Amino acid sequence: MALEAAELLSASFLTELEALRRRVRLEVRSGGAGEQTSRRRGSSAEFEEHRPYLAGDDLRRVDWLATARTGQPVLKQFRAEEDAVLRLLLDGSASLGFGAPPKLETAQRLAAALGYLALAGSQRAQLLLASGAGLEHAFAPHRGRAGLPALLRELGQARAEGGVSLARAIQQTVQRAARPGALVVLSDFFEPMPALEALAGARARGHELTLVQVLAREELEPDLDGDLRLVDSETGAAVELTADPEALGAYAARLAALLEQLQRFARRYGAAYLRVTSGEPLEGPVRRFLAREVD
Repeated sequence: MALEAAELLSASFLTELEALRRRVRLEVRSGGAGEQTSRRRGSSAEFEEHRPYLAGDDLRRVDWLATARTGQPVLKQFRAEEDAVLRLLLDGSASLGFGAPPKLETAQRLAAALGYLALAGSQRAQLLLASGAGLEHAFAPHRGRAGLPALLRELGQARAEGGVSLARAIQQTVQRAARPGALVVLSDFFEPMPALEALAGARARGHELTLVQVLAREELEPDLDGDLRLVDSETGAAVELTADPEALGAYAARLAALLEQLQRFARRYGAAYLRVTSGEPLEGPVRRFLAREVD
């Protein structure tokens, strides 16, 4: 079962995220790790308009002269900042329900963390849920810290059910996007080719890509023995096999080939690729996301 909104970000994890965000900001100012992220904003951004101050907005962006004239706090809105959108596309395939805890829960928590970092940095974050033949929900983008509760409520609606055309969901996300942005796809990528072809199209349209592959520990280190009947959680198809060393070796080889395929794609298209184990502490994956690493 998917997590409720209140369970996605604990107070202690929020404290860790805020400390990490501050450290990364200092590193960016000194020209260290994370510099690529900073290029989306800066003093060269074109001023576009004022907007009302919202609770949680960065006080350093308040236009104090305009505030004094109008008597109402307003912020300077720059075109480059307005266009910066972090799009979080979450795979709702039934296979994401596997694991202890389920892979979907880890994907939800990580999406919440990445969304928080964007919103706390006065950027916009948008959640998109993939289900069935494509996008089930494409929620409106949120801006600033005030948008976090709504983002968490939306994440709480995610379910792992049936099969999903992730490729179609990616294509629909790109078609709906008025401008390119940062596109993060959270999935187990067990049927990679159609999704990777769609992601290549997204990259050609100017989107910055991050592939987050969430796998259960039981998938990375299967503890199987004897004669088994395995049922596909998405199609219901069943297969009988004997979990002997030969079968386990063949499985390990296919899994390694999948991971290598995703790594090659990331390097070719300048994407980040994170491999996350269900239930692992998320500070490490968040750091690797900010550094745009390829696992």
